[in-house]
Amino acid sequence: MSLQKPALDPQDVEPRSRSSYPEPYRSRVLPREVRALGDALGLSRIGVNLVRVLPGKQSSMRHWHTHEDEFVYVLEGELMLRTHSGEQCLTTGMCAGFPAGSTDGHHLINRSAQPASYLVISNRDPEDSAHYADPEVDLMWSPPHARGRMTRRDGTPC
Repeated sequence: MSLQKPALDPQDVEPRSRSSYPEPYRSRVLPREVRALGDALGLSRIGVNLVRVLPGKQSSMRHWHTHEDEFVYVLEGELMLRTHSGEQCLTTGMCAGFPAGSTDGHHLINRSAQPASYLVISNRDPEDSAHYADPEVDLMWSPPHARGRMTRRDGTPC
């Protein structure tokens, strides 16, 4: 049975496996699958993505957002949540939230031998920027966020 909007089967949404990160960061996250569920349902004020992270890969570089709240819910597997405070293991059914403007950078790392998947939900604020928390990651993601303008911290192109 095929579903019709406003319902959908996430498996019917084409996964994408790309990143706006330049090397050496891109290879830390790819390959991965991201299914843009919110886009597929026509949502414009919130982003909803189903993400699958392979063993040895991470969700992103450790970052924080200026204007976007972010919520993560683990659907399958085991992911290490890394923040300024250290690391915590998140397993199926666990969640984490990151308020806009909190400079406690975060990301998820799959250190297990199995793929892991999670749902990430955020508001879509056109003024949002992402700042990267680790000193060795000389990156910034500036407005317009949706276009993925990646620069170095000083604003020069990557």
